[in-house]
Amino acid sequence: MVFTEKQEALVKESWEILKEISQKIACVSSPQIAPAAKGMFSFLRDSDGIPQNNPKLKAHAVKVFKMTCESAIQLREKGKVTVADTTLKYLGSVHLKNGVLDPHFEVVKEALLRAIKEAVGEKWRDMNCTWVEAYDQLAAAIKAEMKEEAA
Repeated sequence: MVFTEKQEALVKESWEILKEISQKIACVSSPQIAPAAKGMFSFLRDSDGIPQNNPKLKAHAVKVFKMTCESAIQLREKGKVTVADTTLKYLGSVHLKNGVLDPHFEVVKEALLRAIKEAVGEKWRDMNCTWVEAYDQLAAAIKAEMKEEAA
């Protein structure tokens, strides 16, 4: 899939907004949407509840946002998501080791989309499909690497 210039611009615009509110990103995190997902995060396993101000959770959320934004740009420039081999191998390995399954990717996607929607307000209607596609393509690349590593 190739993104249009408009789609890429929408993602970049929303990313700028998200960077400004990055301190709030973890407030709409995956473990809050699906508490059972908490076990996927090594830095949350031994904690009670979901800490609102966990710096590692915030860092993880920002990485997901950033990689999804980069995926959108790659879709525009190259027609596909191209994560560096070493990064993709690492992501596949970590996700496999932590027992991440397809439904977990959906939980993260829901958290990502909810946070973006809250951040951009009315512009969300124009951005929704673009962010969904960028995240889905990134998740597909990570899942493919997980399958390759598991084989």
